[in-house]
Amino acid sequence: MLNLKRLSAFALAAVTASAGWAADSSDPIKLTLHDWSGQLINTKIMGSILEEAGYNVEYVQADYIAQFAGLKTGDLHLAMEIWETTGREALDEATATGKVVNVGETGLMAIEEWWYPMYMKERCPGLPNWEALKDCAEEFSTAETAPNGRYVGGPVTWGGFDDERVEALELDFEVVHAGTDAALFAELESAYQRQDPVILWVYVPHWAPAKYDGEFVEFPPFSPECYSDPSVGVNPDMAYDCGKPRGPIWKAAWSGLQENWPGAYSIVEAYKLSNEEMSAMVGKADLEGVDVDTVVADWMTENKDRWSGWISK
Repeated sequence: MLNLKRLSAFALAAVTASAGWAADSSDPIKLTLHDWSGQLINTKIMGSILEEAGYNVEYVQADYIAQFAGLKTGDLHLAMEIWETTGREALDEATATGKVVNVGETGLMAIEEWWYPMYMKERCPGLPNWEALKDCAEEFSTAETAPNGRYVGGPVTWGGFDDERVEALELDFEVVHAGTDAALFAELESAYQRQDPVILWVYVPHWAPAKYDGEFVEFPPFSPECYSDPSVGVNPDMAYDCGKPRGPIWKAAWSGLQENWPGAYSIVEAYKLSNEEMSAMVGKADLEGVDVDTVVADWMTENKDRWSGWISK
């Protein structure tokens, strides 16, 4: 009897949801894909859940910052990872137009900052204080950059203002941007194995801080004014003289998403993941070589009760 009651309640919820979503458009919901494993996994989990709820889904490759142009026009509908660390300015600008909405937090909390292996602290003992980099930049140099240090930044499309930070903090470093996420962490793996000098962009959630022993550089604390007002911060003449912000990873959508697919919008609002489960999934893809679609399918199987609850809300 108890199982029958539960089944009846679930059926009623499903009927109610279907009735409430009867006005949803049958057009495909276009989700953006970028160039790092976590974003691909996050987006394809969301797309898989929407497909389970009966929606048509289309994936569109797009640049991280440039995607906002498509979200404003409605050519793109949903972006699953806008990092507080690098995307908040673009998100705020887009939402201010009224054409893009912030659909809330993904549950993931972001850190993106300069990171070094612990063996480099032995060569530059003042770390993690950023001012140590002024005295030992040459310890991070390569044949191509000497006597300047070499900082390996993320792909240019990620933003992050590393070039501006180096100039504002008067660091004797050359910023070299990795072409892809994979190339960035291949650089870390190669240097780590040989104990070569390296300092680079590392982010969380990700497997790297768990696999490698190291630390984030402690720059002057971020403030919005540090990015916008040159007079604020340790350099009175230049902006970006501080670290990157930290905080949530957001979901952003075309303002027409809620009107055209109200049921889908409710699912997107409810969707949440944790740093721990995302880092584990990225590790499966990047370290174990498991195909992203397989990682996503495994998550869907293991978390059916969870995502079914988001659909039935």
